Order: sequence, then structure tokens, then C-alpha cells
Amino acid sequence: MAADEKGGARKRPEDLRSHRWFGVDDLRAFGHRSRMLQMGFSESDFRGKPVIGIVNTWSELSPCHFHFRTRAEEVKRGVWQAGGFPVELPAHPVTEQYMKPTSMLYRNMLAMETEELARSQPCDGLVLLGGCDKTPPGLVMGALSAGLPFLFVPAGPMNNGGWRGKTLGSGSDAWKYHAELRAGNITQAQWKDMEGGMARSFGTCMTAGTAATMMLAVEAMGLTLPGASSIPAADSAHPRMATESGKRIVDMVWDDEIPGKLLSQGSIDNAVAATMAFGGSTNAIIHIIAMARRAGLELDLERFDAISRRVPLIANLRPNGDTYLMADFFFAGGSRAFLNRLSPHLDLSAKTVSGATLGEDIADADVFNEEIIRPLDRPLQAEGGLAVLKGSLAPRGAVIKTSAADPRLLNHTGPAVVFENYADLKKRLDDPDLDVTADSVLVMKSGGPQGGPGMPEWGMMPIPQKLLKQGVRDMVRLSDARMSGTSYGTCVLHVAPESHVGGPLALVQDGDLIRLDVPNRKLDLLVDEAEMARRQAAWVAPTRRYARGWTSMYLDQVTQADEGCDLRFLEAGAPTPEPDIY
Repeated sequence: MAADEKGGARKRPEDLRSHRWFGVDDLRAFGHRSRMLQMGFSESDFRGKPVIGIVNTWSELSPCHFHFRTRAEEVKRGVWQAGGFPVELPAHPVTEQYMKPTSMLYRNMLAMETEELARSQPCDGLVLLGGCDKTPPGLVMGALSAGLPFLFVPAGPMNNGGWRGKTLGSGSDAWKYHAELRAGNITQAQWKDMEGGMARSFGTCMTAGTAATMMLAVEAMGLTLPGASSIPAADSAHPRMATESGKRIVDMVWDDEIPGKLLSQGSIDNAVAATMAFGGSTNAIIHIIAMARRAGLELDLERFDAISRRVPLIANLRPNGDTYLMADFFFAGGSRAFLNRLSPHLDLSAKTVSGATLGEDIADADVFNEEIIRPLDRPLQAEGGLAVLKGSLAPRGAVIKTSAADPRLLNHTGPAVVFENYADLKKRLDDPDLDVTADSVLVMKSGGPQGGPGMPEWGMMPIPQKLLKQGVRDMVRLSDARMSGTSYGTCVLHVAPESHVGGPLALVQDGDLIRLDVPNRKLDLLVDEAEMARRQAAWVAPTRRYARGWTSMYLDQVTQADEGCDLRFLEAGAPTPEPDIY
């Protein structure tokens, strides 16, 4: 190791991991170099230079990532300029829009693929291209386990939607106007016309949904260049950020800036605090827990809730607010200004991939619109946007997005209307004879990690049509499923243990009283212990539906929602040895 300008250890070419493939004098290295020459590269292109794997989740079935073919080339430009050798590695796109039964079933597959792409090939560092909901955590989880220097290039939000003079937010306005369609307040022709106005460019949802939340959380962890997470996908700053990321990863390799040297408990807490102040997606709780565990750091539901209680919600964005979208957030100062404003609640000494601390990264950032990024003393909500509940119905926890709920329902007791699964919900929800009122609690089972399988986004159950026609737009809904980060309403989610494994949710029956008490963080089923014991004794586990393939392996290994829904054999443990090269 040579000394760098700061006096630290800096790698020499022979210290590079890729040297084992390209730099030694044996038959196997002869073959490796020969195959590079076969592709038209000169030996001076790759030998003695950091090999940077660009893990690209581009796909023609991934509209959020449709610009990644171009962004990968822009990352390569930066790598070349900095004296590295870029190689593009395609990875599972985990597309939110099209993958069934849910993209969450495949987050861990992407994590495993990312780890093995890095480990099995001559990569010295990684640039991760992602943004759609499950790709930021999946890529980061895999890269953390691989242990190589890496940084993340977020896809960025799409342009604002528009229809008949109204600004549309992806997801949020789809749910809103679909309810109005079912209520008879807009026509089928108007609903059809709206399709072309909802999503007007490549990029992720431009509401403060899961994609925006996770890109921001990864930046708050210190794993993107400063300000990267809020740049709109179609803005000219976005390709410039991609090129700068390519330049930066080369220096990170030479300086051996591996995740273990960067990430700390403060990094994880910063991601949680940013999520809470952003009014971010409930999905972030599962994903950040999974990322923390991959890094060998502590995070549980109690820590989430403790941070939420002290961090105010200051991002006034849909679906928490009713006006602004991610492009507005960017022009109000973006992620750097947001984090700067949140700085009293952050660990500013936490290191980042920029080579500086988080405090140094955000020091000179200004807010330009205080209606969008609120002052700490004038928040949208005094506490963070999410809350963790526990009680007899959720012994290991459940979550609710308080910032997107009707405040009058946050302390509510009502009778259960139970659906055994989503198919049952679809079949009976709009039955005029369904015994349901605005005070009822809609309960859906079989939506968890095992039951879905994969914990689909079924948790924002539609309001029964007959109630919509009466003017009802929110009611308490409860399940072991997730919901889209673009969704809203008084939805209690991630109930653990899930119904499929015999948790208390499996035992709920029509008419049972359920008490939701968000101020006291309680969720209880008001059924006496003797009756619960009788029901538990009579409960029969569901028949297993998958006997082979990825889903079977997933079901054997997946953890519950409060543990991050990772696969047990992929969580942090003893380091995997480097591969032999023979």
C-alpha cells in the first residue's frame, strides 16, 4: 500500500482484487486477458486499473429505470475519466409495476444476485443503478454482504403528471380517482383519459412513496453522492451525477473505502430519521431493518418508534400533503437542504461515499420554499410520519402511516369485517349485503411474507362501494400485508406474526372488537384469553402451495416483517471467502 495525499493507505495496482484475474503470470490469467482482448479491449484498458462493476437493473418492463441504458454509459464515462475500467453487469430489475404476486418476493433474489455478481467476478468496486421500490434495498443489501467499495446511483423521480388542468401524483391520485369512479363521481371515459397523464417520463413515482423514501434513506446512510436522491430523472443534473459517481468510485477503490469503514450506527439512525421527517413509506421499516442487519448493525421496531417520536415531519409532499411532488421538493432545495434542516436530529459525523461526513456534505444547503421543506418549529406533524404498534393482535408489532391517516380514526374501536385473503376481499367487498359500516374495521388475512407469498401491497383495502356512495373516504383497515408508499388512509400493516403462521390475526372473526390506539401505540383484539385459546387449538395451518423453485426456498428462509423479511442464510455472519482461481 502506498500513502495518499491525506497520509492514509492507498492501494497499489497489485493490491487490487482484479489483479488476481488479470495481473498474474499463469495460464488462467492468460485466458482472462485473452478474452478481454477478444472483446476489443487493449491490455492497457484493464490491467492495473480498478475494475468497476456497474450493476444495472434496466429492463424494458421497468419504466422507472428506462433511462438506465444511457445512465450506465454516463457512469462509464466517469470511470474512464478517473482511470478505472467499467464493466456493465445486468441484474434483476424487480419491477414494481408488473411482477406478480409482488416484487417484494424478489427483493432478496436481487440482493443475492448482486452479492454473487460482485464476488464471483473481477470487480474491485460497484456502482449500483436502482430506484424503483425494492431495488435500492436489494442492491444495497447485496453490496453490503459482498463488502466491496460501492455507491448508489438513484433513478430519480419522473416528471409531474397532469390531466385536465390538475396536477397528478403517481399512485396517490390513481387510488383517489378510482374511489371517485367507484362512487360514480367521474365517468369511465374520464378514468381512461387519465391513464396518459399519470406518468409523463421515465423515473420513479414522483410522490413521496417507497421509491422516493428509499432513495432518500440510502443517501442519508451516506451511500450516494450528496443531493443525488432528489434529482429528477429527466433533469440534466442527473446524467452529471451519474458521471461524477463513476469518477468517485475509482477513488473509493484506491482508498479501500469498504462499507465496514463507512457505515456506523449513526448512518442507520440517519436513514430512519430522514424517513420519519419525510413522511416516508411504511415499506422503509422492513427495508432499513434488512439493510442494517446485512451491515451487522442494530435496528428494531422499538428504535424506529423512538426516533419517530422525536423527529418532526417536515416534508410537505403527497400523499401526506395535498399539493407538492418530488420535482417541487428538488427545486425547494432537495435532499441536501432537507437533511440540513433536519441536522439537529442527525449524526453529522457519519461518513459518506463523498469522502466527507454527512455534516460536511450538507453544510451549505439552503431551503428555497418553506412550504415544501418546513422549518422544524412549523412541521406538518409534530412526530414522524410512521408509528409502531404492539398489543394482543400484534405481539411482535404492526405499523401505521399516521401522516396519511384520518386523525379521528387514530383512536378507534370497531367490529371486525374479516376477509380470509385478497380473493375473498375482491369477491365480497362490494356486495350490497355486506354487514359493514364506517365504524367497522376491515381485516384481511394471508397477506404476509408467507401468506402472500412475499407480502404484497394489498394493505390499502378499498372502501366498500356502498360506503363510498355515502361519502366515506377512510376507515380503519388492518392486515399482515404491505401497502404502496403512494397510498394513504388509516391502514394498519405488517401485523406480526402473520396469519399464515398462526399469529393472532389468523384467529380474528367477524364481529370481534378491535381497538386501535395510536397515541399509546396499542393494537388489541378484545376477545378473552379462553376464547382465543379455543380458537388457537382449532386453527389449522394452510396447505403449502409451492413445492419447488425460488418461491419454495423463499418460504423456507424468509423472516417476519419485524425482522426485515430477509432470508436467514443471507443475513450478516462470517465473511464469505474470496473465490479460488484455478
